[in-house]
Amino acid sequence: MRKSLILPAFLAFLAGCAAPFAAPQPQSARLSASVLTLVLTDATVCRADWVAAPAGRFARCGPGFGYSVQVVQNPNVLRQIWTGTLSALGAVGAVPPLATVVITDPAGVDHVFASPVPVEE
Repeated sequence: MRKSLILPAFLAFLAGCAAPFAAPQPQSARLSASVLTLVLTDATVCRADWVAAPAGRFARCGPGFGYSVQVVQNPNVLRQIWTGTLSALGAVGAVPPLATVVITDPAGVDHVFASPVPVEE
């Protein structure tokens, strides 16, 4: 009786090991002054120059992800003052742009990220 239960359990274990893995999904997206960095769920890191091309596709990144960056043109006054002060002190690009990043997976599903990531209170 006991032996008859071991074989089906072992076969189920092997079937689970052979099951196909899910395609990687976007986990996070961050902007710097000129680089969009995308991290996938399988730990793949993809980069694109979003200033040169605000919309496009990541080259050689997973199954093929598209991106679009929409920068907020007039952020709040405090952010404008902070960015202007740092720029005047020579720290140009120290504050990442305020933007919405849309990553489109190969199935056409949009994943929306805010950059910088909002702080939870």
